[in-house]
Amino acid sequence: MVVAAVAIWFAFNSGRPTPAAAGSIPATQALRIPELAPSSMVDGVRVFHLEAAEGRSAFLPGLSTPTLGYEGDYLGPTLVAERGEKVRVEVDNALDEETSVHWHGMHLPAAMDGGPHSPIPPGERWAPEWTIDQPAATLWYHPHLHERTREQVDAGLAGMFLVTDPEEASLALPRAYGVDDIPLIVQDRSFASDGAFGGGLSMQFDGVLGDRILVNGTLAPYLDVSTELVRLRLLNGSSARMYDFAFADGREFDLVATDGGLLAAPVASSSIPLSPGERAEIVVALAPGDRVSLVSTAPDPALHAGGAAFDVLELRAGASLAASPPVPAKLADLPAPDAADAVTERAFEMSGHEINGAEMDMSRADAVVTVDTAEVWTVVNDNPLPHSFHVHDTQFRVLSIDGEPPPPRLSGYKDTIALEWDREYRILVRFDDYADPTTPYMYHCHLLWHEDQGMMGQFLVVEPGDEPALKSPEGDDDDRHDH
Repeated sequence: MVVAAVAIWFAFNSGRPTPAAAGSIPATQALRIPELAPSSMVDGVRVFHLEAAEGRSAFLPGLSTPTLGYEGDYLGPTLVAERGEKVRVEVDNALDEETSVHWHGMHLPAAMDGGPHSPIPPGERWAPEWTIDQPAATLWYHPHLHERTREQVDAGLAGMFLVTDPEEASLALPRAYGVDDIPLIVQDRSFASDGAFGGGLSMQFDGVLGDRILVNGTLAPYLDVSTELVRLRLLNGSSARMYDFAFADGREFDLVATDGGLLAAPVASSSIPLSPGERAEIVVALAPGDRVSLVSTAPDPALHAGGAAFDVLELRAGASLAASPPVPAKLADLPAPDAADAVTERAFEMSGHEINGAEMDMSRADAVVTVDTAEVWTVVNDNPLPHSFHVHDTQFRVLSIDGEPPPPRLSGYKDTIALEWDREYRILVRFDDYADPTTPYMYHCHLLWHEDQGMMGQFLVVEPGDEPALKSPEGDDDDRHDH
C-alpha cells in the first residue's frame, strides 16, 4: 500500500514547475502596494464597492496579459473595517460569466458568506451586509463558485480584508499601511510567449503550478524599507503551491499573528510554512543598508509538495532608518483551547478528491450543527500527496497533532491548515451567533483544483430543535431538501 502510494506521488510530481533558484533572478520591480478601498458611511453602515471585471496587465516587458480584477486590472483593493462596525460590500459583476465573493476567515451569517450558493449573475449586484465581530486579523476575499473557483482566482480575483480592533491598535506594532505594514499576496504563475497566463503550466495532483512568483501582482519585486521593523502580512494566494517563508540569511523574525488574529505572544521563528489560503503576520528587524531576500524554502517533506528554495521579495533598507519600538512581549489574551464542552466529535478523511468517500453535492447537508456549541473534528489526509482543510465562518483551535500539542505557530486561531499524509489533526470548532437552516457553510480542501473536483462538504448551523431545510442549488425557496 505504501509502496503504491509513493509510486503515485512520483508519477504525479515528475517535472513539477519550480521557480528559479534563490538568488538567480535580480529584483527589478518596486513592489506594488494594493490601494486601500474607499468607503462611505450610509445610515451607520460602512459601504464598500467592488466591481469584478476583465482587464489587461503588463507583467512582462512589451507583453499584455488578460487578467481579472476588482476595481482594476488585477487583484483588488484592501478593505479595512473595525470590530463592531456594520459593513456592506456592493459587488457588481461586470464579467460575462457568474462569479461570487467569499470573505475568507470572516465570521458572518451564512447568507453573507459568499459560497457556491451565492452566485452573482453577469450584470447583477450582490450586496451582503453584516457586523464585524471578531478580533483584528488579516483576512482575504476571492470567488467561490461551484467547480470554477480556481480559474477565477488564478486570473486575478483576490484581495485582502483587514479587521482592526482597539486592543490590537493599542500595541506597539508597525501599522503604517504601505510603509512598515505591508500586505503580501504571494502567487505562482506561468506565462505563454504572448504574455497570457498558462505557458508551460503543468497540472499536478495538487493543481496548477507556475514557475514565476508574483507578489501583489509584481514580478521580481523589491521593497524599500525606511523603518527598523517591518510587518509583513503574508497570504498564500496560490491555488496549489505550498510555501515555507524564511529569509535568505537565516535571520529570525517574530511571528505575531496567524489566520484569525494575534498570538498570545510573539513566536521567534526562522521560517513559517503556509498552505493555500493561510495567512501569517511577521515582524522582521533590519539594519541600515540591509538587503535581504524573503524566500520560500522547500516545504516540509511530510507534505510531499516538492520544490526548492526560490526568491519571493527583496527587502532594501535605507541608509538610515526610523526608530521602531520593540515588539511587545504580550500580544493578546488567548485562553488555552478547552474541548470539555464539545457536544460531539466528527471525523473527516481527505482522500483523492473526496471527503469521507463523497464528492460535493450542493443539495446535501453533510453535517448539521447547533448554534452556540462546540465540536471536536478529527481530520486526516489519507494521501501521500498534499491537502489542506479550510472551514468557513469559524476560527478553530488546533487541539493536537498525532496526540501531541501543536507547535507554537499553530497555537492561535486558524481557519486553514495544511495536512500531511496520515497525520491526525484534532481541532476545536465553535459555531457561534448565526443560525440558518436553509443556507450552508463550507469545509473543503483549499487546493483550489481539489475543491473544484469535489473535495468539499457543507454544514448547516441551526437553532436547538430546528430541522434543516437546505435550499436547492437553484435557489427556489419552495423546493427544499430535508436531510
